Amino acid sequence: MASGLKSSTLELLKRFNRAFPQFYEQFVSSEIQLQNLRLAYRLYKTRRAVIELKPEGSKSALHFAYRNQSFLLSDIFGVLAAYGLTVHGLSLYGQIRPPMLVFIKLLVSRGSKALTEKTAENVCRAIREALGGRFEVEEMLAVEFNLDTGLEQVQTEFYVDPVFHLPALVIEADNQPGLFYKVMYAIWQEDLLVVNANLLVWRGRTRLILYLLGPNESLIPEYLGHKIAEGVGQRLLGK
Repeated sequence: MASGLKSSTLELLKRFNRAFPQFYEQFVSSEIQLQNLRLAYRLYKTRRAVIELKPEGSKSALHFAYRNQSFLLSDIFGVLAAYGLTVHGLSLYGQIRPPMLVFIKLLVSRGSKALTEKTAENVCRAIREALGGRFEVEEMLAVEFNLDTGLEQVQTEFYVDPVFHLPALVIEADNQPGLFYKVMYAIWQEDLLVVNANLLVWRGRTRLILYLLGPNESLIPEYLGHKIAEGVGQRLLGK
């Protein structure tokens, strides 16, 4: 827990952290915990999604906070694909108890460079429009990609993580256009809620570990998890 904070702030942070999975306080830095608390306060005050894109070195960092819903990642990654952005890093922390907020940071680039101010504004506006149902992600992507074409060399696996005590879905595939959108679209189709994520891109392969809740924000029994993994795999292969 962060030191040097007022006791009232520490108590507020402790109450805020109780809505996250057990590992959150142990494995997430105090700096990120405080940042997420501030984002939650902004959400409370404005009643609208926090969406910001700022330069971070040679890349741009997208910060997002909102009430977690199964379609969110599909919309966000769909907009990123529509603007031709490359995803370099992903951190996601979602609550498993009300108010079920989610906090996302994505490192992205365009042509191996940070986004221009104008492009960043357009991307943020498009994400907000997509969340409001005024930006048809699929229609825009259909111009760039054949959304019916499956991914190549896809592997999926389900397990219950012994440290995080959460159902986890591992998805590994060759790097290819529209990969993240198609993965997140498949997750949406299964009505799954992502509450934590790990991303590794290495030697032309992308490996995603998504920690999940099932429909109605429920835990996923192991027998059903294996069926979900198989179903997501089949969707991604285009079968």
